[in-house]
Amino acid sequence: MKKSILLTGASGNLGGAVLKRLSAAGYHILAIAGSQQGADALQSESVEAARLDLSDEAAVRDYIQEMSANRDIAAAVLLAGGFMPGKLAETGSEALHKMIALNFETAFYTVRELLPVFEKRGGGQFILIGTRSGMEAKEGKNMAAYALSKGLVFQLAEMINAYGKGKGIDATVIVPSTIDTPANRKAMPQADFEKWVSPGAIADAILFVLSDSGRQMRESVLKLYHES
Repeated sequence: MKKSILLTGASGNLGGAVLKRLSAAGYHILAIAGSQQGADALQSESVEAARLDLSDEAAVRDYIQEMSANRDIAAAVLLAGGFMPGKLAETGSEALHKMIALNFETAFYTVRELLPVFEKRGGGQFILIGTRSGMEAKEGKNMAAYALSKGLVFQLAEMINAYGKGKGIDATVIVPSTIDTPANRKAMPQADFEKWVSPGAIADAILFVLSDSGRQMRESVLKLYHES
C-alpha cells in the first residue's frame, strides 16, 4: 500500500507548494481544505481532497477513523492556521480564542487522533509550522494572540516527542520567517521580498524531513529565516 501524507491547509499558498512537491515525489496525499470549493480544486489522481473544519474535534475524529481504515497514513503535515496582529494590552478574549482555535486546536485534534494510528503502524511523523514570534517574546509583542497560540504548537511538538520516543513517532517544527506570498507582499509593499522565505523552500525542507535521512532526526526545530 502506498504511503499517504495528511496535509492540512492544502489550499493556501504554502499548502499549494507543499502539495505540488509531495505529488511529484509520488506520495498519495489526503488534502484538507477549509472550503468545498478549495477541496474540489485540489482533487486529482494523487490527491484525495476533503473540506473539513479542523477545529471541530468530532469531525476530525470521524475523518481520521475513516481515512486510516484502509490507507497507510505515514505522516501529517499540519499547515492550517491564521494570523492576527495586536499588542498584549489590546488583545481581548475573542482574538485569543480565534488564534488558539486556528493555530493550535487545528493541530491538536489531528495529532490526538493520529497518535494511536501511528502507534499501531509502528511509527509516524508530524510536521508542524511554528513562528519566530512563538519562540521569542520580543518578536511576538505586537502579535500577542498569534504568538501565544504558536507557542502552544512548540509545546505540542515536545509532548509528541516525549510520547513517541521508542515508538517511532516524532514531531518536527518548521519555523519560517516572513513567507513570500501575495498576501504578505500586499500587506508590506515596501519590504525587500528577496529576503523572505519562499513557499518552495519550505516545501523542500518538509520533503527532506520526510526522507530516509530526515527520519534520522528527532525533536527537530528547523529555522528557515533566509535574510529576514
